[in-house]
Amino acid sequence: MDKIVLKAAQRPVIGKQVKVLRREGQLPAVIYGRHTEPMPISMNAKEAGRILNGLALSALVTVDVDGKPYTALVREKQRHPILGSLVHVDFMAVSMTEKLRATVSVRIDGISPAVKDYNGILMTGVNDLQVECLPQDLPEVITVDVSGLKSIGSGLYVRDLKVSDKVKILTDVDAMLVLVTSQGDETAPAAVAEPGAGEPEVVEHGKKEEEE
Repeated sequence: MDKIVLKAAQRPVIGKQVKVLRREGQLPAVIYGRHTEPMPISMNAKEAGRILNGLALSALVTVDVDGKPYTALVREKQRHPILGSLVHVDFMAVSMTEKLRATVSVRIDGISPAVKDYNGILMTGVNDLQVECLPQDLPEVITVDVSGLKSIGSGLYVRDLKVSDKVKILTDVDAMLVLVTSQGDETAPAAVAEPGAGEPEVVEHGKKEEEE
């Protein structure tokens, strides 16, 4: 995948004054990390929105702050409650030599014969997985191939996943990914959300402090 670069500049404006930046077409943000002091920044709202809207939770980006590049993950995206546009973004700077914990989305792929031939219903479980690895080994998605599910009652669980030996999955191995049930089956287990989903973090990193 091509390198994703976001141009940014340090901003002296904080707190309620950031509304002025937004009116000028700027998106306020902050970048911080284990080895990076929290730094208020701003970037072109239109350009940043175009890039960030379709970005996976685990995608690495380069935030170029006044010519100094920071490799980072998107920690949080705050949106306008009505318009849905980005109003603030938190970036977490990472070290390429230190392992981090992050959320990776699950993507369902293929067609289950049990669904196609026996009118089964494909139920999904966890949608995101917690992983630990070096930033350069972080997958953007983890694909679950359901083409091997040939009978009603067959399913796939976290323990069935095949991932790189450089990636450690932290999610419970017994968590359900997908399960084929029959029509009207009300006994299938409900999906359980993983705690901390959407919040990548460096192992033992320090927390940030930013303005509301």
